[in-house]
Amino acid sequence: MTDQSHRVVIVSGMSGAGKSSALRALEDSGFETVDNLPVALLNTVVTAGEGPLAIGIDVRTRDFNAQQLLETLAALRHSTGLPIWIVFLDCDNEVLGQRYTETRRPHPLADDLPVIVGIETERRLLAALREQAELLIDTSRLAPSDLKRILVGQYGGAVRRPLQVFLMSFGYRYGLPRDADLVFDVRFLKNPHYVPELKAQSGMDSEVAAFIARDTALAPFLDRLEKLLEPLLPLYEAEGKSYLTIAIGCTGGQHRSVYVVERLKAWLAGKGLSFNVRHRDVYASHGPAAN
Repeated sequence: MTDQSHRVVIVSGMSGAGKSSALRALEDSGFETVDNLPVALLNTVVTAGEGPLAIGIDVRTRDFNAQQLLETLAALRHSTGLPIWIVFLDCDNEVLGQRYTETRRPHPLADDLPVIVGIETERRLLAALREQAELLIDTSRLAPSDLKRILVGQYGGAVRRPLQVFLMSFGYRYGLPRDADLVFDVRFLKNPHYVPELKAQSGMDSEVAAFIARDTALAPFLDRLEKLLEPLLPLYEAEGKSYLTIAIGCTGGQHRSVYVVERLKAWLAGKGLSFNVRHRDVYASHGPAAN
């Protein structure tokens, strides 16, 4: 019988997207970690130990070939019966370029060429691996603490664990959260941004909350949303999903989305479900555009 504590997470992705941070997060949660392991040694390392194992493999790895790696992992799954997952860390080209500029580190594939050339070459080499990844995480706007939260929520603890719900408010002005599983738009609600005394406050403030709560469109929306989520959550859990991100968006992520997330938080707490909350853009929404 397969030791259910022994499972493998392959961490790969774009250089500069946070692979080292991801491995540290998994190590902190009890994984043994190995970075830059040659694909030829993968079978030996995976079958030699016990317990959770996280392995970093990317274009820096000797003789790296995405298709060869996928074939090796498929053979390992078949021969050992071990749960083996691929985590792919992605990031926008512009953000990757900024990170290399700030750290003054060369891209591993750029040599003396512009960084963008190395980034685009790397995307082509990793395309097959990205396509087959069980978990894709975009780190363009993700703090290291949020990356750790996602990884530990997905792979920490037992192989099967109760569904963890992550509630996030966000502003469409700042882009969609790419790690979200379910996204709901609340821009149809009346906007506190246009009330001068409420403009600088957030959806966590009582005056803003009272303003939004008076909107006659709110109660029917929350009622339908809760009735949608209530049967879905156990279905996601039954399918083996251990982490579900629900994102609520308004224009700036300061008022309406924050309030609705707070309401959902109270609803989940009343159901006895496990959850975490992040208001992604609540402090960013101070520009001239409406929230």
